[in-house]
Amino acid sequence: MIRPIMRSEVFLAIPSAPATREDAAVAQDLLDTLAAHAHECVGMAANMIGVAKRIIVFDDAGLHRIMYNPRITAKSQPFDAEEGCLSLPGRRAVKRFGRIRVDYLDAGFESRSEWFSGWTAQIIQHEIDHCDGIVI
Repeated sequence: MIRPIMRSEVFLAIPSAPATREDAAVAQDLLDTLAAHAHECVGMAANMIGVAKRIIVFDDAGLHRIMYNPRITAKSQPFDAEEGCLSLPGRRAVKRFGRIRVDYLDAGFESRSEWFSGWTAQIIQHEIDHCDGIVI
């Protein structure tokens, strides 16, 4: 189901709770909402649709992926960037890393650890910031 986009900075600043298997419908709503906004958005976190759970979805070279409870466990190649957000007006300066390792649970709730780089790494960092209540 396509859900409305949360724009309250107060809500977005609340760190999200861990996701459980019972949150699979939220992940599907995120995928549906991301698809509906594909012309202007490449990733979403659950708090962007009003659910304070650690779930992100993102476009990985044309494939939409789900991560439950993602955590960045290693990072390198820092750089400065400017990003926009579907939930917030304008663009903001941020520090990002060109290469990251993320520990997460996949769509089947299997534990994974994976390296990402470039644009995909930047998207994931933005969405994990949402999970952490960081308003950029």
